[in-house]
Amino acid sequence: MPPRVAIIEDEKDIVRLLKYNLEKEGYVAFSALDGEAGLELVRKEKPDLVILDLMLPKLDGMQVCRTIRQDSQVPIIMLTAKKEEIDRILGLELGADDYVTKPFSVRELLARVKTILRRAKPSAKDDKLFKAGLLEVDFSRYTVTIKGKPVALSSKEFEFLKILIQANGKALNREQLLEQVWGHDPSFEIDTRTIDQHIARLRDKLGPESKRVITVKNVGYRFDTE
Repeated sequence: MPPRVAIIEDEKDIVRLLKYNLEKEGYVAFSALDGEAGLELVRKEKPDLVILDLMLPKLDGMQVCRTIRQDSQVPIIMLTAKKEEIDRILGLELGADDYVTKPFSVRELLARVKTILRRAKPSAKDDKLFKAGLLEVDFSRYTVTIKGKPVALSSKEFEFLKILIQANGKALNREQLLEQVWGHDPSFEIDTRTIDQHIARLRDKLGPESKRVITVKNVGYRFDTE
């Protein structure tokens, strides 16, 4: 079944442009022109990815993103003309997966869509369990348990944990984490403090196993698998 993409954007010309190009690439695309209709669309259609404009009538993109994140980790790409909002978009406040600034290149946006959907799809090497101490991570099911009890991680927190575990004890710097988690060049204008915020939240949720996420001074972070 082809991936399904929801477009929540109030500019009809942009909607038509995105739908045409997404469908040309083999995706199923559907749209809503305001925030309230967008939320209803996501609930009804359960898309594989959401393209969400920041400035929307009725409910703005930030409110829509927060509401979606209450019960879904569907990947979200935000469209924004405000570069100063980027850290909020990708950080803990909203937790979107990526952003594209207006005016944007359709080719660039399609590349982001492809990258994020590929990253969200478990690969063969992910089809396994990782166990260390009280911690158990199922890469194929995107689940984490401690002492057998589920730990609710956001999609980004899970990505950080997965990347650190698969580094096999190697320290990763913030730029490497930024590139691997968000899937684009670290020169993009994202404050590396966003990484530290996610790591802090991840540690808090891991409780007794938080000590495995180790800060390496002047470098970044590593995961202790012993």
